[in-house]
Amino acid sequence: MHGSSGPIARFGRRLFPGRNSLARGSDRFEALVLKLVILAALLAIPVAAAAGSANHGRQVAAAAADASGRQAATAYLLTAAPVRIVDSESVGTDNSTTQATWADSRGARHTGGVLATPGSPAGSAVPIWIDARGQLTSAPRNASTAVFDSVLVGLWLWFAVVAALVLVHRVVRLVLDRQRAAAWERAWAVYPRSGSWP
Repeated sequence: MHGSSGPIARFGRRLFPGRNSLARGSDRFEALVLKLVILAALLAIPVAAAAGSANHGRQVAAAAADASGRQAATAYLLTAAPVRIVDSESVGTDNSTTQATWADSRGARHTGGVLATPGSPAGSAVPIWIDARGQLTSAPRNASTAVFDSVLVGLWLWFAVVAALVLVHRVVRLVLDRQRAAAWERAWAVYPRSGSWP
């Protein structure tokens, strides 16, 4: 709907009730709360951006620490990776853990279970990450992961602030609606029952 009865027009009347001669004090107070909620939501944007930026710095530092203590290596399967049987109730082609061997930076040999593509024959090369002792570890975080995580932190923080502000506005409006309803009840109770409308 458009015009004076559309959602934008109704929102404008709620935000600026002073233009309406019938506006009550509670309407003006609700409008003030709504303006403060909107202002706080806007001010929360740079705060959330700063939090995301700070998180990005921590993530980059953590990624650098990860990279310094880990290195890429190649493992070779000691046995063939089992073939995953897929039936009508199974979905996906998850890798399976298979015994393999690899050498660390000092040339020492290690063995352990690595994730390999199902059906890979013995002797297949599998890329892995190892720590300074030559033990299996996860891949280090990278810059793209840090950016993604930081954006998520900023967005979630802003969404949390906005959700809290909306909740505050809803509570205020609920209280005011109850007060306005009670005022209507009192006014109606004292209205003269003459049997005819004035």
